[in-house]
Amino acid sequence: QVQLVESGGGLVQAGGSLRLSCAASGRTSSSYVMGWFRQAPGKEREFVAGISRSGGSTYYADSVKGRFTISRDNAKNTVYLQMSSLKPEDTAVYYCAACRTVVVAKNPAAYDLWGQGTQVTVSS
Repeated sequence: QVQLVESGGGLVQAGGSLRLSCAASGRTSSSYVMGWFRQAPGKEREFVAGISRSGGSTYYADSVKGRFTISRDNAKNTVYLQMSSLKPEDTAVYYCAACRTVVVAKNPAAYDLWGQGTQVTVSS
């Protein structure tokens, strides 16, 4: 069983950058499609970015396209989310998740494993 632990969240000014990491322990994370989701207070959890098992395919929500980059290092069992040009509306708890689908899924229900989340706060 894979366990996911996020890190790298924090407080940043608008226009700044943060890099989130998601370390997977247990079974190798390369067996899973990986995704990043976020949830702001009073809102539903939403897809942010996803990456295929090999890392060869990536997908982004329109709201973050061009600003966020997802990547993975399977040798380190770690997935990253580089966030740049951050906006106050990016403020949320960010979650790393893993699923066994063949292709990247955008529906949170497709994901079997979740991390505990890391808070990202962007001040204006």
